Amino acid sequence: MTIMVKDLPDEEKPREKLLTFGAKCLSNMELLAILLHSGTRKKSVLELAQEILSTYKNEGLASIVNIPPSELKQISGMGSAKTATLLAAIELGLRLAKKPASNKYTIKTPSDVANYAMPRLRYEKREHFAILLLDTKNQVISFPDISIGSLNASIVHPREVFRCAIANCASSIILVHNHPSGDPTPSREDINVTLRLIKSGKILDIEILDHIIIGDNKYTSLKQEGMIK
Repeated sequence: MTIMVKDLPDEEKPREKLLTFGAKCLSNMELLAILLHSGTRKKSVLELAQEILSTYKNEGLASIVNIPPSELKQISGMGSAKTATLLAAIELGLRLAKKPASNKYTIKTPSDVANYAMPRLRYEKREHFAILLLDTKNQVISFPDISIGSLNASIVHPREVFRCAIANCASSIILVHNHPSGDPTPSREDINVTLRLIKSGKILDIEILDHIIIGDNKYTSLKQEGMIK
């Protein structure tokens, strides 16, 4: 028998629970239920929320933003309004995660780079090659994309990388790109592109400190692995 939210004690209703204890005390299912607002005659909103989480368990909740609305609407109970609300909420969360702090972010270790870049690149379906531009104190100036697509020497040209660095008065650069497969193991092409850019940087006196490859909640530093000096 389906138990509707209205039949639950107040302390177990997601909305009331959030207002009393705060959003951090709610499960993903309860937060999702608040966004969906209501279920169907045969399915409570909590059951609908759980069905969505189960359907996309392997991909991860944030990946739903890349799923066509028509696919989400195939789930019984997911009409246009619920689908739009869900996609908008997830996109807003991703944008907030990508937004840099108002104070400049200082890079001291490869993990600092990964923490900064992971929210932006982790869920991308294509390879994004970006550069972290740093000032003399290793504080982030900017983090622009240079190219989108498989990383190779033909699409990552030193001219584009260093033009951006010079325009922003960067003292040094950290190369960053993602592997959509989730595996951050460097390819031979990744290493070759890195070495080519390091060589160009020496001519321009702009040091490339590292190349960080972002995977699914993990990363690889080419410098830490001894692949570059």
